Amino acid sequence: MSAFDPDLACTDVLRLIEGAQLSGNWSWRFAPERQSWSPGLFRLLGLDPLAVPPGYDLLASLVHPDDQGALASATELRQGFALPDVQVRVVRPDGTVRRLGIRTEIRLAPDGRPLGAVGLVLDETDPHALAEARRAAQRQRSALFLQAGLILVSVSPDLRFDFLPEAAARIGRSLADLNADPFAEVAAAERDEFRARAEHHHGEGTLFQARPLFQLRDPGPLRFRVVSAPVRDEAGRITGWHCLMAPLGAPSPPTAGPFRRGLEQALRGRHLRAARFLLDWSREDLARASGLSLSTVRRLEDEAEPDGIRPPVTRSHHGAVAALRRAGIRFTALDDGTIALVKGRAVAQG
Repeated sequence: MSAFDPDLACTDVLRLIEGAQLSGNWSWRFAPERQSWSPGLFRLLGLDPLAVPPGYDLLASLVHPDDQGALASATELRQGFALPDVQVRVVRPDGTVRRLGIRTEIRLAPDGRPLGAVGLVLDETDPHALAEARRAAQRQRSALFLQAGLILVSVSPDLRFDFLPEAAARIGRSLADLNADPFAEVAAAERDEFRARAEHHHGEGTLFQARPLFQLRDPGPLRFRVVSAPVRDEAGRITGWHCLMAPLGAPSPPTAGPFRRGLEQALRGRHLRAARFLLDWSREDLARASGLSLSTVRRLEDEAEPDGIRPPVTRSHHGAVAALRRAGIRFTALDDGTIALVKGRAVAQG
């Protein structure tokens, strides 16, 4: 089973995992030719970045002979073919063997021509170390949110809550009590309605937003904006819920990790079309900005949406959303669960 998780697309998590020397990444632009590796990839492969230049052929040459067939060749990559996720063994120059998971994505021109490829590499030799690094990264990110007055909480499909100890301290209850009854601090006049709305949206598997009043010990009564988003696996099954609580009126925080993934999964083809119209973009423009083919953009926008059925959300969907965000589109959840679009300033790419 691969250690890859959709949330690894989050830059801060990747940075923390690479800091633990468990990940690396590479990129290859086909024309004009340019290849680059992160320092973490050189470390994973046991190579000196000052002694050898980065190159896909070099990476492929280190793969164990019995695993060579799993990794796309350089020729196949140029032709736009690669399995998205593979697990291979690599033999480093010192003779040690590491088990790596490699995720590859092909970047396409609007007409479907391969322009390049990017890859993420995870060291799966010690699954426990990788899992702990990911948990540490999530804890650090959540702690940073708490410092800004924000609270992140995850909820299992059977509605078991998982707050951080820091969140319990901020709310003024023990962690066990908070996880057992997260609604206790909601003002009595609003508690039953808030609980009923939350349970309804959880049952329907839809995005949920509310603005309940919390009775906190310090600073006292405080109204929060609560947004809860379901997160689905590749088959469309809900694997959990991720919620963000922010004091009403506080600046909108940057979303990341599973919470952001859940928000993006709530976007449908009609939202992508509307965002494109706000930017005065053609489908070709969106394809070019997202590195997707024109046929992929057309498929994402024209997806069938039969009642009660949500088609699985692919990485192409998230790539299109990321391109729209970079161009200045903001997606905002409203109190009734619908999503509003706002056009702002484009985000400069460094």
